[in-house]
Amino acid sequence: MVYTLTLNPALDHIIYLSEMKEGGLNRTSREFLEVGGKGINVSLELAELDIKSRALGFVAGFTGYEIERQLQERGIETDFVWLENGISRINVKLKNYGSEKITETSLNSDGPDIPDAALIQLFTKLGAISDGDTLVLSGSVPSSLPNDIYAQILEYLTGKSVKIVVDTQGEALASTLVYRPFLIKIDLDELGRMFGERPASMLEAAACASNLREMGAGNILISMAEDGALFLDENGGSHYCAACKGKVRNTMGTGDAMLAGFLSGALDDDTDMDYALLLGTAASGATAFSDGIAKKDEILDQMKILMKGNA
Repeated sequence: MVYTLTLNPALDHIIYLSEMKEGGLNRTSREFLEVGGKGINVSLELAELDIKSRALGFVAGFTGYEIERQLQERGIETDFVWLENGISRINVKLKNYGSEKITETSLNSDGPDIPDAALIQLFTKLGAISDGDTLVLSGSVPSSLPNDIYAQILEYLTGKSVKIVVDTQGEALASTLVYRPFLIKIDLDELGRMFGERPASMLEAAACASNLREMGAGNILISMAEDGALFLDENGGSHYCAACKGKVRNTMGTGDAMLAGFLSGALDDDTDMDYALLLGTAASGATAFSDGIAKKDEILDQMKILMKGNA
């Protein structure tokens, strides 16, 4: 079983505008509420690729019920900790289609406070994870939790044969490396924050990844936006895939889609990592070219194109 942990799930209120008038009245062209959060995005994309997952995290109030409803409607199991106070956050995503280049503006809220009792409940649920399972720790840490909460989770699971995947930043990421997670997903901006300068080439990105391995990371997946994706495996091998080509309509969830696509191809012990990287890149590209997390047929279309280019 794949478990995804999203500490601060959300409903994204996605609003499309033909133009944006600052300080004036704006009319929407369309809008909808979409369940969101990095780990949840991973679960959504895994479902498109026929991989079952169970979503963990904290939810509250009427928005929590809608988050759970949307996930279950898409065949994703949920096992959330319900908070007594507050509501799960609503994030506003403004998409302006009035110019040649689509612009996106995000207004993200903090979400409810998470008391110690709720954190204990989460650890109890994590205790049910079994040998052979995969746990994806994805997203930022809410202000009411310690920055090293992911490291605390890895410490709690020490002794179990669980594949740990980490996609976060700053101290939340650095503190997990001593526990030697199976996979780190990272981008060039975060590599720059960790090592003082954003890599300007694939060679520089690979050098940063080597430093991450020395710090404890096993496999490392680096998303490089229009420059493609780089994967460094735990045996020292490197794998590269060029980016998909197309008109970008969306940037939200593209990294999460890459991680989900990669995992869907990489969870078997005899996996072809080049294939897994192709699938991850296809999922990311297909999501960038659609209005949200990509559908399976959109991913497969991008896979065919990438495979022709790599033939």
